[in-house]
Amino acid sequence: MNTSRRILLTGLAGLAVTPGAAVAAAPTAEPGKATVAEERFARTIAAAHAPDSTCAWQAEHYAEAHWPEYVAAARAVIGARV
Repeated sequence: MNTSRRILLTGLAGLAVTPGAAVAAAPTAEPGKATVAEERFARTIAAAHAPDSTCAWQAEHYAEAHWPEYVAAARAVIGARV
């Protein structure tokens, strides 16, 4: 799946949830204990929040480095969908 499609799907799924707001709404747990779905969604959210999301490589690099910060946001969105 290409980066622009992931960004679009993330926006449709609830990109409005930021990591700061999700921390208050979702229970906290270690990012190392994230499920595969949570990790993938956290990486997608992180790529969408990359400072320069016009470059796919930079968005992927940012997502790789910062996805643990977005696990709570991913859990909040996944939990809201259930």
